[in-house]
Amino acid sequence: MKLKGKTALVTGSSRGVGKAVAVAYGREGAKVMVNYTSNEKAAHGVVEEIRNVGGQAEAFKADVARKEDAEAIVQATVDAFGGIDILVNNAGFTRPAMMLKMTEEQWDAVVDIHMKGPFLCAQAAALRMSKKGSGKIINVTSVAGLVGTVGQINYSAAKGGIISMTKSMARELARYNICANVISLGIVTTDMTEKITTDEKLKEIYMNRILLKRFGEPEDISPAFVFLASDESNYITGQLLCVDGGYGMI
Repeated sequence: MKLKGKTALVTGSSRGVGKAVAVAYGREGAKVMVNYTSNEKAAHGVVEEIRNVGGQAEAFKADVARKEDAEAIVQATVDAFGGIDILVNNAGFTRPAMMLKMTEEQWDAVVDIHMKGPFLCAQAAALRMSKKGSGKIINVTSVAGLVGTVGQINYSAAKGGIISMTKSMARELARYNICANVISLGIVTTDMTEKITTDEKLKEIYMNRILLKRFGEPEDISPAFVFLASDESNYITGQLLCVDGGYGMI
């Protein structure tokens, strides 16, 4: 069990990628705080899954793009489990529109959840981690942050910013023995990518860009998150790991 005795907070973990990561952490022995914003039933379902594989878990409602919520969920993790060793900044959603038609609200909503949220959670978690001299912060980006995408300039901008923000975190937090890394995902079959993975025309377009010729499943990406959270990665910081089936190669 690679994460035995560790405590993890995974934002946006009531479904999709976050859920897969949270369950994988529980399976590896971590105590996991499951985060949700609206679907309490789904979050408690994830808690039960973690408990069923032998892990410990609790659920907490928080909009991590709000400073008070970010502070509250980190403190709730510490209160529930005695500390915080691992933070995965995964929460996110999309508000697609072409650049010339995108509203300020669409821009702000996406940039806030994908950039401001990770900053606020990392700031709150790192304050606790620095006191004990260790910690792992894993941010989530997308191939969109590397190559851009049509109709999602807000999402692409935020995901590109996550990469440089992670590198700055790594430089600032290394003195406290806190490692900060970022995982770039391609097309993973979740609710957020349902249109791409089910629309035959879009499916063909994207499949032609993926070297392995298949969309990723949440379980395909969880081993990378386990690795970067474990002691096996203690000498790795400030790095971008692409888990995208080769999409980013195109």
